[in-house]
Amino acid sequence: MSRHVAIVTDSTAYLPPQTMERHAITAVPLTVVIGDRALEEGTEISARSLAEALQKRRSVTTSRPAPEVFAAAYRAAAEAGAEGIVSLHLSGEFSGTYDAAVLAAKGAPVPVRVVDTRMVGMALGFCALAAAEVVEAGGSLDEAVSAAEKRAAGTSAFFYVDTLDYLRRGGRIGAAQALLGSALAVKPLLELDGGRIELREKVRTASKAIARLEEIAVERAGGGPVEIAVHHLSAPERAAALAERLRERLPAVEDLQVTEVGAVIGAHTGPGLLAVVVSPR
Repeated sequence: MSRHVAIVTDSTAYLPPQTMERHAITAVPLTVVIGDRALEEGTEISARSLAEALQKRRSVTTSRPAPEVFAAAYRAAAEAGAEGIVSLHLSGEFSGTYDAAVLAAKGAPVPVRVVDTRMVGMALGFCALAAAEVVEAGGSLDEAVSAAEKRAAGTSAFFYVDTLDYLRRGGRIGAAQALLGSALAVKPLLELDGGRIELREKVRTASKAIARLEEIAVERAGGGPVEIAVHHLSAPERAAALAERLRERLPAVEDLQVTEVGAVIGAHTGPGLLAVVVSPR
């Protein structure tokens, strides 16, 4: 069924395929480069393959989609009947994806509103879902953008990594903080703040860091309706246990998803990542 407003995002939203199909959301893939091989996230490289490459210390980088890829997605949406497009993307602090989408939007056959959500992972995914729900209810292009921006403003993401080294290598966090964490054997708790990764707290052990991650998520969720996503990379048991504790402690949770991140985010966090996205309704 065609929609009068199409929703486009990118592969770092990590929305389940069935959710994207149900809400007619299109995800444009970013690329992971391992050695000299460029692979599309979501179709050509798995999280497991990425983790294996990182553990073998192979060269791993990521790159944005080409503007032409966005242009093709926008043309396809217009040909399917869309009269406008909302294009929602990961923080411009992490990637040139937003800039590529803006370039493509200039030549699109229908109006395209490109939004830098300042988010990533399901923090971005929840923004896309908020826009899709407005469209499904008959809302306009501007109303869909407003819903996505409102959801982004209210959403928080907190995460634990075993080491800051992968973030340092990718330039996503200051080298001085990475050295500090390594020198003191500190387990870092990080958060998204203004589209950037910031160090929230330093905890002495992994178990204490994960317990603190749980407390922060519960505090942020409050007592009202909320959607939560637990992300991980090569840590399914940790993620499942954390999700179960959150379900028990947050009876107002409307939806709680557990998903492994894809290769793009995994390339910058490394195996052992555990993250919680808290998105009040």
